[in-house]
Amino acid sequence: MGKKLSDETAIVTGSSDGIGEAIAKRFAAEGANVVTNSRSRDRAETVAEEIRDDGGTAIAVEADVTEHDAVRNLVDAAVDEFGTLDVMVNNAGTTTVAPAEEFDPDEWRRIVDVDLNGVFFGAQLAGRRMIEQGTGGSILNVSSMMGEQGLHERSAYCAAKGGVNNLTRTLAVEWAEHDIHVNALAPGFIRTDITDQTQSAADYTDEDIRERTPFDRFGTPEEMAECATFLVGGDHFVTGEILRADGGWTPFAWGRRDG
Repeated sequence: MGKKLSDETAIVTGSSDGIGEAIAKRFAAEGANVVTNSRSRDRAETVAEEIRDDGGTAIAVEADVTEHDAVRNLVDAAVDEFGTLDVMVNNAGTTTVAPAEEFDPDEWRRIVDVDLNGVFFGAQLAGRRMIEQGTGGSILNVSSMMGEQGLHERSAYCAAKGGVNNLTRTLAVEWAEHDIHVNALAPGFIRTDITDQTQSAADYTDEDIRERTPFDRFGTPEEMAECATFLVGGDHFVTGEILRADGGWTPFAWGRRDG
């Protein structure tokens, strides 16, 4: 059986660590030409170099996803290097923990800018390129299970991720005629640096999270990469879907395994 993404070109934003890094490395293992990305050229290059050391193909491009021109340059760099753009993963994201009544307006704008505007810019410019190519493609927006529910002191994050979900559905409807799949991946609590930081700020212990997760553990970036690989593979009839990968947190409805 051949590799799932052989000779396809994939951009993964925010791929210097965590879920984005795992997705980039998995795509490379599946045969893709990968473009890693971060606001830091050095951090993006570190992951690209690791991919190349493992026998894959990758370049690194510095870009701030909140800057439309920067995202355009990111897409252009992928096409200039590899000839096409077949997969776009809009993964870059951020969050802040704060009570809604105390939320700083500038911080609200920053989170929405990265988590929603950045996703739209990436999807728009990738979609435009894919339409011009006429060969279809896949766009994956990394959302969150919190795009469908509320979480204490995460007003901006939950609002932005809810926007990502409906943006995903809308783009899927618009671009189906161009054979472009548009889906979203909605992780639950995944063991990453950003999860550790926000968990600490919100005073959630590991046990708090495990007790509310039927699988009794955090998810891993590698598990998210497995989901991402399926969603961008293209050999399916799935578009406009929000795939939750939360270990059962959402259907458990904020219950606790101890009763």
